Amino acid sequence: MATKHAPTRPPILVAEGEADALADLAVAVADRHPLVSRLLLEELDRAELRRPHEIPPDVVTMGATIEFMVEETGEQRTVELVYPRDADIAQGRVSILTPVGAGLLGLRAGQSIAWPDRGGHPRTLTIVRVVRPD
Repeated sequence: MATKHAPTRPPILVAEGEADALADLAVAVADRHPLVSRLLLEELDRAELRRPHEIPPDVVTMGATIEFMVEETGEQRTVELVYPRDADIAQGRVSILTPVGAGLLGLRAGQSIAWPDRGGHPRTLTIVRVVRPD
């Protein structure tokens, strides 16, 4: 079933085990964070699942450091995508349970996605560079 955002969402890759853990997390927080839960589940539903060793190094995974640009503002940010318990915005560690965190998952360097910010305003996020942990 296509979503209304389908034309503005590029193909994404997610590791199988990571997808399961993230789906469980999204379901667990659905009552407290309905928007992010829905967005993350939609992304996981449309993702191409691969074994972890089959995920190319330029794909955003949990623990990756991502340099991206917000096209509408020209703002360039560098963040590490983490689980909620490890989030610390002052240290640049962004939770997967934030709109930007859910939107970055599975994208590759060079890809852009139209994605809502915390206020629900559409933003275009473009991945500049991805550095994954060893």
